[in-house]
Amino acid sequence: MKYTTLPNTNIKVSKICLGTMTWGNQNTEAEGHTQMDLAVERGINFFDTAELYPVPAEAKTSGRTSEIIGTWFKKTGLRDKIILASKIAGPGDYTAHIRTTGFVQGIKEAVDKELKRLQTDYIDLFQLHWPERNTNTFGVRDYKHDPNDDWKDNFNAILHTLDGIIKEGKIRHVGISNEKAWGTMRYLEESKKHNLPRMISIQNAYSLLNRVFEGDMAEIAMRENIKLLAYSPMAFGVLSGKYIKGTAAENARLKLFPRFARYSSEQATEATKAYLKLAEDNNMSLAQMSLAFVTQQPFVLSNIIGATTLEQLEENIDSINVELSQELLVKINAIHAKIPNPAP
Repeated sequence: MKYTTLPNTNIKVSKICLGTMTWGNQNTEAEGHTQMDLAVERGINFFDTAELYPVPAEAKTSGRTSEIIGTWFKKTGLRDKIILASKIAGPGDYTAHIRTTGFVQGIKEAVDKELKRLQTDYIDLFQLHWPERNTNTFGVRDYKHDPNDDWKDNFNAILHTLDGIIKEGKIRHVGISNEKAWGTMRYLEESKKHNLPRMISIQNAYSLLNRVFEGDMAEIAMRENIKLLAYSPMAFGVLSGKYIKGTAAENARLKLFPRFARYSSEQATEATKAYLKLAEDNNMSLAQMSLAFVTQQPFVLSNIIGATTLEQLEENIDSINVELSQELLVKINAIHAKIPNPAP
């Protein structure tokens, strides 16, 4: 395994982070425990969860993923060996079963409930899952301003609330997720101006099919040292090639939940076919080429992998040993130039 440190801290984390959002839906508690056992055995010390997991978010399963992590902590006694990240759900109809209030009102409740589910007394990295304001997230390509958006600037209030919880010892550091350039800089501005906790990471989608982070966000990540926790590096499993090859199992995510079509457009499929051929021409799996591409980007803090089987997890972890040559990167970028960001 390879390691780095959380920005502006001395906390060492693995360059591969274990994603958990299938546990409690596609995966059982026992399977989640087995995945964590394997991950630790292979050197992973960084886990990511969220109060709304598993996905898709439903009232009957909400929080189950974190409960599975909690029972593993209790069984193994390995809490102190793991850097644990979680997230508070943003507002909206999708999460109305969790709470109807915004971040400021819900942060303390979210932290306390997560601590109970996780059977721990602290969370290493607590993240805001998505912005409250109307902006282009989750596959929306361009920003369209809504003149009727009644959101009020509350960056300062959020950071003050998080500051209080940090001082209580319940969380150590804070981050953002599904955030844009403006929101990221506003958080950094408020923390600097008012001596408030600084966001140290941003968890956004990033993959061969979605490289929009390489625009303004990559410059912010490098110049402000707020590195990327890349999620969906496999594009919901599309970048394994299994859907193109027709080898996807019946419990594969897009077979169970076909509405998750973010990476399944005609252009995304065309790009995936090109990347698949390139990987095979270079004697590697598309999965490992896709993951290695993400991991070795200079603005990436850690690559959040997920799997429903141990075989998938083994292959994904093994990607840490793959180093893409400059020649191969040139060919990847040629495909990207021809079909740029088909799944924003």
